[in-house]
Amino acid sequence: MTITVKFWSYFRDYAGCLEAVIEIENGATLSKLHEIVCDQFPKLADAKNSTLKAVGLEYEDDGFVLSEGDEVSFFPPVQGG
Repeated sequence: MTITVKFWSYFRDYAGCLEAVIEIENGATLSKLHEIVCDQFPKLADAKNSTLKAVGLEYEDDGFVLSEGDEVSFFPPVQGG
């Protein structure tokens, strides 16, 4: 199935693009997609444990099962204080 991944903030710089189209097996989880993205864009791997992930407009956990055509956004950790 095909999933569109969008990168936000400095993740765009790390990925070198605004978005990527990823082919992944049916029934894959958000965690599996994240692994594939980190393999394709190694600069994102350092932030793997703190990456915020949303499917559509909702934040989801790593066990979320993806569906054909989902749009996933990866955000860097929130900073401020």
